[in-house]
Amino acid sequence: MLSYILRRIIMAVPILIGISILTFSVMHLAPGSPTSMLLAPDIGPEVRIAFEERYGLNDPIPVQYVKWMGAMIQGDMGYSLVRVGMPVSEMIMNRLPNTLILMGASTIIAIVISIPLGIISARRQYTVTDYSVTFGSFVGIATPNFWIGLLLIMWLSVNLGWFPSGGTHTLNEPFSILDRLHHLFLPALVLATADMAGLTRYSRSSMLEVIRQDYMRTARAKGFTENTVIYKHGLRNGLIPIITIFGLMLPSFFAGSVVVERIFAWPGIGDLLITSVFQRDYPVIMGITMISAVLVVLGNLLADIAYAIFDPRIEY
Repeated sequence: MLSYILRRIIMAVPILIGISILTFSVMHLAPGSPTSMLLAPDIGPEVRIAFEERYGLNDPIPVQYVKWMGAMIQGDMGYSLVRVGMPVSEMIMNRLPNTLILMGASTIIAIVISIPLGIISARRQYTVTDYSVTFGSFVGIATPNFWIGLLLIMWLSVNLGWFPSGGTHTLNEPFSILDRLHHLFLPALVLATADMAGLTRYSRSSMLEVIRQDYMRTARAKGFTENTVIYKHGLRNGLIPIITIFGLMLPSFFAGSVVVERIFAWPGIGDLLITSVFQRDYPVIMGITMISAVLVVLGNLLADIAYAIFDPRIEY
């Protein structure tokens, strides 16, 4: 197991380097620059030159990348160009817990809703229930989560007043777990819809394949109830492919959190990323990108380990 984990970590290194090179190149090739965003148009050329020299923006892009990567290896993400003197690592760490909480809650919602729906749909194949779940899944796949978020805000927040429309807690109120959960529910639900429909379809297909296996028919012939056959003998084997699919869904959770956090004013790294892109705050953009890439690689590693644990046929 240890050697397997080490091999996967070593394989992740060139992936992270490739992501950093691609992101750094695209970011600098995009229109605009920190100089044009932060300095007034009528500023003198000497001030502009001094600003670029201070932050190394007048160096060639390869030189800037090498300097950034050298500092990154030492754990230094640099300083924000907009919030002068503010370390990028501090800005990210102040917001990262909110994003992880949002992703964790959305993951729980997606699992609790999608997998049971997939199992029910498989058990009642070609019935009204199966068609309804399938129709709902296709609608969920085709509907962008930002539109769902705006719709739920208008319906549940503005019209009915059941949930707050944004933020992590009620202002000027003492800390309360229920208040935090109340603010968390809507953004977590919207983020979960990004993958809930696909996870339901995968669960249905996986369970349909398992239900037709010989050992399932043998279990029924022994006199076990249908619930025992499905949930004791079939569920574990049916969930094996779902583990891999779920690991591949982690990048979409990160991508979805960028939009969802902006819509619900959720102070996470997704909201910080959008703000930094508009402000051309290069160090913050690169820091968030690398943190997200590391978390995605780590999530896929955990999914591979779980896959090997659930399926004894897998060799490390």
